[in-house]
Amino acid sequence: MRPGPRKWTSNDEWHVRAYIIRRLLLTIPTLVLLTVLVFLSVRFLPGDVIDTMVSESSVYGDAMDRAAFERMLGLDVPVYVQYGRWIGVLPTPDWRTGESRFRGLLQGSLGRSLVGGRLPVERKLVGRLPVTIELGVMAIIIGLVIALPVGIYAAIRQDTAADYAGRSFAIIGLATPNFWLATMVMIYPVVWWGWSPPMQWIRFTEDPLENLAVFIIPSLILGTGMAAATMRMTRTMMLEVLRQDYIRTAWSKGLKERAVVMRHAVKNSLIPVVTLIGLQMPIVVGGAVIMENIFNLPGLGRVMVLALSERDYPVVSGINLLFATVVVAINLMIDLVYPYLDPRVRYA
Repeated sequence: MRPGPRKWTSNDEWHVRAYIIRRLLLTIPTLVLLTVLVFLSVRFLPGDVIDTMVSESSVYGDAMDRAAFERMLGLDVPVYVQYGRWIGVLPTPDWRTGESRFRGLLQGSLGRSLVGGRLPVERKLVGRLPVTIELGVMAIIIGLVIALPVGIYAAIRQDTAADYAGRSFAIIGLATPNFWLATMVMIYPVVWWGWSPPMQWIRFTEDPLENLAVFIIPSLILGTGMAAATMRMTRTMMLEVLRQDYIRTAWSKGLKERAVVMRHAVKNSLIPVVTLIGLQMPIVVGGAVIMENIFNLPGLGRVMVLALSERDYPVVSGINLLFATVVVAINLMIDLVYPYLDPRVRYA
């Protein structure tokens, strides 16, 4: 006789709390290491914002030497001191008054931009963040809507025309670079039909339909690339699960195909698929940067490319740290979802 579902006990609740606390504590050294990598990698870029500022000051007749600019921007101290000021463990002096105060990551500040009036970095990013979030969320939804049904259907109809079509789609999607496809979408419709994708960004609150029309093509291109790998993983895991003994037992009891597939097979095949989705988040973030620049979307990707060209270290570091933190948080949530997908996985 098949045992009933196991009851949730107070011991299970304790294990859940302990596991969540342990995982949260493990993210602390991860984020600290990320801050070091983000801070140093930007400063290894060739070129220097100081050279540009010195040349511009001489052109406009307000010449300042390099040392004055370095002192004004806080670049006249060793790199480890700059890092300590950036994260907020060392005080940052005001070059005008000489007054020092703590104003870094630990105080909720990403620093100040080196160009454009030295605005706080968070002020430059807050208005662009919703654009990147909308693009990324739409791409993920489109990718999952394509990948999961196609992968499941290809597995239960193995070696049929539908299976071959799905596998061919996945191979083409993996082999086609997103930036190349986006460029072709921008060029050939104009040449052939005199039509181009919408390029004027409109807020969702002003016109929801026009807003979605602007995002649908870049989201579809970005989501299709994500769907290709996810579909292949879904098909592979579904085939493995469908060969298990308990699935054969369900078939032998006369259960309908929908019940066997949806109730028993799909859920048990999702852990590797969910893991892959988490691993694809950096690809989605990088793809969003490319799509924003090709389709003229005013998101964080546009800001980062401009900041890279200007060597605006705090802005580039802030955006990279924000992206990295989002990826870490999503993977943490995926880890916490595992036991709900497969009862054999326990918080211990």
